[in-house]
Amino acid sequence: MQTRLTTEERQAEIVAAALKLAQEISPVSITTSDIATAIGITQGAVFKHFPTKDAIWLATMKWVRERLLLKLDEAARSETSAVRALEGMFHAHVAFVIAHPGAPRIIFHELQQPADSLIKQEVRALLQAYRQLLLGQFKAGMKTGELPVGLDQEAAATLIVGIVQGLVMQSMLTGKPAAMKAQAECVLAIYLRGIRAAP
Repeated sequence: MQTRLTTEERQAEIVAAALKLAQEISPVSITTSDIATAIGITQGAVFKHFPTKDAIWLATMKWVRERLLLKLDEAARSETSAVRALEGMFHAHVAFVIAHPGAPRIIFHELQQPADSLIKQEVRALLQAYRQLLLGQFKAGMKTGELPVGLDQEAAATLIVGIVQGLVMQSMLTGKPAAMKAQAECVLAIYLRGIRAAP
């Protein structure tokens, strides 16, 4: 017999299934029937917890935003050095993508859509919060002398996010998300040398 779950537990299960399916299937092709089958419930049961498929993707994107930001914040707080905190955040982001490869596929799919949406707003909120965490570490690093006072913080923030996105794109092309880990160390070392040498 199917275990009876609370609404919150069932919603979390549906979100987890959608995220997992996005690892292998384009988000646009995933149906509520696919999600229902993945967790062993009826399609009607899915709609009991989410009124539309977009509502599922919105909840999934909220989950990604909350969990990724939590991981980034934890990584930063666990270090006393700003540069070490940046390293920790970078590796936490890479580890999150390796653990949840469906997440970037959902994000990239949504960003291709011309119209604005609540899901796209979640992506923007994630990127804005991520930038704020990075800018906080840059400021701390400049204050302690770890980073040069002339560092262009906005450009440095854009670059570190772009590096992860580049690694993600390559992993999606090869179908090997775990390969990001080996490449990450090398590109991070180049990035850190660059920001430390900023005029």
